[in-house]
Amino acid sequence: MASLMRAATAMALAFMFVVPSTALAQSNDPKKPENARFGNPTNTARQLQDLFYGVIKSVDKKEMVLEKTKFGVDQTVVLTEKTKFVQDGKPGKAEDLKVGDQVWIRTKNEKKTGDMIAEVVMSGVIAPTIRK
Repeated sequence: MASLMRAATAMALAFMFVVPSTALAQSNDPKKPENARFGNPTNTARQLQDLFYGVIKSVDKKEMVLEKTKFGVDQTVVLTEKTKFVQDGKPGKAEDLKVGDQVWIRTKNEKKTGDMIAEVVMSGVIAPTIRK
């Protein structure tokens, strides 16, 4: 019984000294800067998560086929006369796109056919153009 009491006392003392010392060690960590070098990385990731990413496999006036998509298979995206194109943060044209370009696309799904319709196709440096 006495050895059990000593063991419980030793554990209580160890707990009293170890827990506060770990809390102090965490509070003395240097504060991280609010923004990374190219802006807040979590904000950029949140803005990109709604965009569809892929590498152009083929492109023409009516559609583009993307490879390396999140689905793991080639995806066809329909281009319309309302589709806007952005190249390096500036307005662009469909003719500016070529095979091998990385693109981020804001899409909507056609309810009747299930086709993926491109609203905005962005390529090059996209950081200034992410906002909806």
